[in-house]
This record gives sequence, structure tokens and C-alpha cells, in this order.
Amino acid sequence: MTSTSEQPILVAAATGEPEVNPYLMGVYAPVGEEIDASDLEVIGKIPADLNGVYLRNGPNPRFAPEGRYHWFDGDGMIHAVHLENGKARYRNRWVRTKAFEAESEAGKALWKGVMESPKGNPFGNTHGLNVKDSANTDLIFHRGQVLSTWYMCGTPYAVDPLSLETLGAEDFLGTLVGDMMAHPKVDERTGEMFWFDYGPRPPYLRYGVISADGKVVNTTEIALPGPRLPHDMAITENYAVLMDLPLVQDMEAARNGRHKLLFDRSLPSRFGVLPRYGDGSQIRWFEASPCYIYHVVNSWEQGEEIVLDVCRVQRPQPRADAHTPLAKMLSYLRLDASLHRYRFNLRTGQCLEAQLDDDNTEFPSVDSRVVGGRNRFSYAVHISPDSTLKFDGLVCYDNRAGAKTEYRFGPGRWGSEAPFAPRDGAAADSDDGYLVTFVQDEREGRSELDIFDAADLTAGPVARVLLPQRVPLGFHATWVRADQLEPSRK
Repeated sequence: MTSTSEQPILVAAATGEPEVNPYLMGVYAPVGEEIDASDLEVIGKIPADLNGVYLRNGPNPRFAPEGRYHWFDGDGMIHAVHLENGKARYRNRWVRTKAFEAESEAGKALWKGVMESPKGNPFGNTHGLNVKDSANTDLIFHRGQVLSTWYMCGTPYAVDPLSLETLGAEDFLGTLVGDMMAHPKVDERTGEMFWFDYGPRPPYLRYGVISADGKVVNTTEIALPGPRLPHDMAITENYAVLMDLPLVQDMEAARNGRHKLLFDRSLPSRFGVLPRYGDGSQIRWFEASPCYIYHVVNSWEQGEEIVLDVCRVQRPQPRADAHTPLAKMLSYLRLDASLHRYRFNLRTGQCLEAQLDDDNTEFPSVDSRVVGGRNRFSYAVHISPDSTLKFDGLVCYDNRAGAKTEYRFGPGRWGSEAPFAPRDGAAADSDDGYLVTFVQDEREGRSELDIFDAADLTAGPVARVLLPQRVPLGFHATWVRADQLEPSRK
């Protein structure tokens, strides 16, 4: 069996010459073992009132890839640290997707990635897009389990948050028809989950609601002028907010079997607001300047307005001097985003927008208990100026005070998404809690879980949990509180 842990991986450039891919080396290099470890060494002291589990998803190819490798191609692997009574346990597992199981049986890679033609790939998602659904992107807690999702819209896979066992493809009691995007939104006050599904053929966008008892109870088609690539959405107390952004599929490339994106600056950014249980005909569109948005911070209702905070990307296409496929991938993955606010007036139809910060920040989060309601605090990672995507620090925004606090990990130290973990019994939407994140020390080849006091970020970590193996840099993370874990224990 040829695994990524047994040999270096080379990719062919457009010239046919071998080319080393930085997203398969160093801090991105995949790990080949699934391990369990307890009683981990701690520098400092794990707070006694921090109980729950931190989970982070990311690409970790099991087998040497066929053709050119894109960072998004790797098999989903979840790394988790469970904190309980001042002790820490580590575990990592691949997500057992349908594609992962097929390759495991074959003992080799069967899919070519998004930088190659999908012709000849065994299967793809329900839209007939023959790209490997690896469930490697986000983790969303809902109804006692975590859903592992895929960035191009695929099958959500249910995972036990403690054992990390893949429970299977989640079809919501047989009611989910089609796929789910990477970042569905959960309203913890009602237990509902909101999602959309998009594809290259009509209907280009479908929106739906999953009830607290785990069934799809509302779906509707959203009319779009053509295929789009939406990545995230927002909810408020009464509404859902969807996006029609001018990053579109290059149809000529699609006809030739290639996946290529085109940023059309002649098109506006459009934001569609509709009632949570509304029909597509009820959507109201608000236009703004062209951009792309990977991730929503939060949204809420304020008088007759809906306020939407996002990380806004102004230049989502590769640089003009990026000519080879690898150079284009490196350029495309270099995020250039900043905190941005939109206001949609439901009475007048006016849209106002403003940049709130000029720092390059992304992968935002708020206290999960206030998603869809007005939040005071939000958190993000700071993007390093390096040529590959690395997070070199944390940022806290205080909406009420209009203030920002920051922390940098230090030279050669790179973090992960850092969700807010409330102190046991803490009130919602306060800074009474912690930020938790994996940090990889490139110099020492070691990874750790760092815990920060959210109210005193600049003081540095209050505890550093040393991990038994390296955790490659990856994508999204979540924090599951101890009270949410009770159904899993039972």
C-alpha cells in the first residue's frame, strides 16, 4: 500500500517536469497514523472551567495523488483534543467517506483532483461533478453529532464528537435530497439548521431548513442568472441571507472538462434576504460592489435593517503573473480579506457597506450560542504574508467598544481556526471564556493546543497542551461544550 507517509509526493507541472508542491511538505505534510493519547503534557494549567472538545478538519491525503495536487483535494482528517477536569486527550481519524472507502479497498488513489480533468474519476457529488467529495472542510455540531462537510457542496458525514467514528452519510431521516454546502448555520436557540445546495446546472441554488428533530422541513429554489460558487450564508432571527457573487465558473473551461474560476468585475455582489421558511419568490436582492466572500462572521436584525459582517475578499483571482497551474493555485490560496459590514434596509431597499478593518483576517467565529443574533465579540485568525496560507495570530473584535486586540504566535509558529469556548456556565455573548487553537511549531516539528483567555488575548496562552504527533495545517474547527456532549456519552 502506497501511503503519503511512505514517500514524498511530486506533482507534474504544465511543462511535464516534476515540481514539488509546498502544500504536501513541511507544515502541510500529511500524517499517516491514527492515534489515541491521554494524560498529555501541559505547559501552564488547563482551566478547570473549560470542558469540552476542540475539533479541526483538514486535507490529509492517504495515498499519493494522481496528477497535480491541490490542497483542497486531500482526504478529510479530524484532529481533536478533549478537555475534561484539567486533563487532555488527543485523537485523530480520517473521515470515512464513500470515496475514502473505495480508495482504501483499492489500495491507491482513484481520483484526480481539481487541477486535473475529472474525466475518468469513479464518481462525484449528486450534481454529476466528478470531483472527489472528501468531507475535509468544516465541522458543524447539530443534534449530538458533528457534520463533516465539503467545500464544493457534497454529502455531509456524521461523526461522533468524542470517538471520531464516522457514523455514515447523513440524510436527515431520508429527507435530504441533493447535497449540502460547507457552512450550514445552526440556531442553538431553536435547534434548526439552515443550508443551501448549488450546482452547475439549474436549479443553480436551493435553500433549505432542517428542524430540531432532524428532518428537512422546507426547501425552495432560488433563481440565479447562471452557475455560481457561493461558500457561506447567514441567518438572523427571522431571515436567511444568501449570496450571488461575481466569482463564476469559466464555461469554456467547463466544456473542456476543467474547473476554472473567473471573477467578473462587471457584475455586482448580490445579497438575497428571504424569510427563514420563505419561498424563493419572496427573496429580496440587495446590490453592492463586486467582491467574493468565503466566510460570514454573523448577521442580525437591527430595527428595519439586517446587519451582515463578513470577511470580504477584493481580489479572488490568481495574480496576472501566475502562469503555471501550481503558481495559480498558490496565488488563489493567498487570501486577502478584511472585516466588512453590510446593512440591508428592508423598508427602503438600500444597501450600505463599509470596511471595518484593514488587517488581513479570516476564518471568523462568534460564540455559537448567538449565531443569528447581535454579537458583541467576534474572533478571527490573522493571515501571514507568506506565499502559502498560514495563520500567524489571533484577533478579537469588540463591536460595542469599536476595539481590536491581537496576538501573534511568533516566528515559525502557525495556528488554526480558533473558536470561542465559553467558560462553564458563562452567559452568552460575553468574553467570559477561552479561544482554543492548534499551533504548529515549524522549527521544532511539534504541534500543541494553545488555550487563551478571551478577555486577555495579548497575555498569551494560559496553557499549552503538547500533542503526541504533528497536526498539519488545515481548515475549519469547532468547539463542542461539555453540556452538548452528554447525548454522545449516553
